[in-house]
Amino acid sequence: MDLRPCECGESTFDRDTAIIDLGGDALGSRYEGHCPGCGARREFVFRLPAQVILPPAGQVVYGDGTPSELLDPGEWLWVADRFAGSVPAETSGLDEDVRREARVRLAAAAAAMDEALAWVPPGADAIPADAVRSELGLAVYEDEPDRFALDRLEIVRDAYRELLERVEAAR
Repeated sequence: MDLRPCECGESTFDRDTAIIDLGGDALGSRYEGHCPGCGARREFVFRLPAQVILPPAGQVVYGDGTPSELLDPGEWLWVADRFAGSVPAETSGLDEDVRREARVRLAAAAAAMDEALAWVPPGADAIPADAVRSELGLAVYEDEPDRFALDRLEIVRDAYRELLERVEAAR
């Protein structure tokens, strides 16, 4: 939701949430509130999956291995960048609270990379350019289209996982 700013440019808003009936045995999650910048009403409705799959304890998983219906692959790379970029470069010597937060952020970055990887078609060596459809995703793609290559996506995801293992081992 924060990736879809209000017309005034404000990206965050206080929101209430409710589970709603979408009809046809489908449930949704509705988030609504008012923009703190201009007061406009904001609402997002997401269809809930028929079967909710909970991730293993302590892990971050965003989807089910198929391309996201909410974010395009460029947006997932942006999300991964933000999570990984918020982790200190040197993690040894950090107190437990900061290490815990670093673990969560690195796990989230790796999971975001998995979401981007879900956009690579079987047998392909890159995410197709036409999979990127949002303004933010297109900006990420235009800035560095080579980031969408399968081997590079896997290298970055694996690097986040290796960093996560190092942070976990530093307990």
